[in-house]
Amino acid sequence: MTGWIIAFGIAILAMVALCFIGRIPRVTREIVAAALLVGLAGYAWQGHPGLAGAPRKVASEKDAQFDEKLAERRRSLAERYGPAGQWLIMSDSYGRRGLTKEATNILLSGLKQTPEDANLWLGMGNALIAHADGVVAPAADYAYRQALRLDPEGPAPRYFYGLALAQAGQLDAARKQWLPLAQSAPEGSKIKAELQANIARIDAMLAMDPAAR
Repeated sequence: MTGWIIAFGIAILAMVALCFIGRIPRVTREIVAAALLVGLAGYAWQGHPGLAGAPRKVASEKDAQFDEKLAERRRSLAERYGPAGQWLIMSDSYGRRGLTKEATNILLSGLKQTPEDANLWLGMGNALIAHADGVVAPAADYAYRQALRLDPEGPAPRYFYGLALAQAGQLDAARKQWLPLAQSAPEGSKIKAELQANIARIDAMLAMDPAAR
């Protein structure tokens, strides 16, 4: 518990110092906040406050489980070319080798150059989910919300945010992301059929277990 108090205290003090003493621009504050959240997320996933230190096994290429289908879906819904493309390709290359921390850091570097790129924030959310083994930590939630803010009409932020929430068991929240996307998707499209099927499954699960909301 003490470790958490110290970690959050340092993060808050750092943000206050940079914003009010360092007087960093507003756009830069978002990147600083993301970096601090990434640090706290890493502490949550890899650190164990109050326990003795122990070496952490580094993922090898054999251990890596990169989701190629998920990456292809991201490319079909969001970026394929443009400024975000090069950063996402590099990030994916690290992800394929199980180097999820490095994959996240690559995207953080891209966001320092183009902080208003929705595709990079989306990629950051996905990379953080992979790094956390499916946990929607505050850093990933922040990244997805930034993508939604920057591209509120785009299908990719809602699709992947909903997917992350559903996989984490937050069914009602996932449904709220997917429903408007399913309603606006073209008739007869694969994405519409997929989302309608997913929503139907969520509705059935919620009917069986209202506590899942």
